[in-house]
Amino acid sequence: MSARTKARKLALDILFAAELREEKPTDVLAQRGRPNQDELAELGHAVRLIEGVQEHNERIDELISTYATGWTLERMPVVDRNILRMGAYELLWVDDVPDGVAVSEAVNLATELSTDESPRFVNGLLSRLQELKPSLTL
Repeated sequence: MSARTKARKLALDILFAAELREEKPTDVLAQRGRPNQDELAELGHAVRLIEGVQEHNERIDELISTYATGWTLERMPVVDRNILRMGAYELLWVDDVPDGVAVSEAVNLATELSTDESPRFVNGLLSRLQELKPSLTL
């Protein structure tokens, strides 16, 4: 597993915990204390994802709500909602990650950590954002 894949998992853990605790993701990250040896390699990208999702949360949630046909943000499973937030952030604001990689990594997280229907849903929504990316005002 690549360092960035591990970073995404770590970031998802923090985003998920923050939502459940109703705290800022950066506060939850700070509460984790010093990273262990295995987390050091992926910490930089994880922090970038956590801070980016927190900074752009309002716009990300607006985009997800707009393009999630038949689903409200509140109705989505918490893990899916945070996978989508992270995937949307990486897709729309992180220039050194190819769009296809951002979508694929989010789908892989959904496959591993969520329901049987989640990978298709995550893929569809993020692929739609990828198509619209040139016309979206960020």
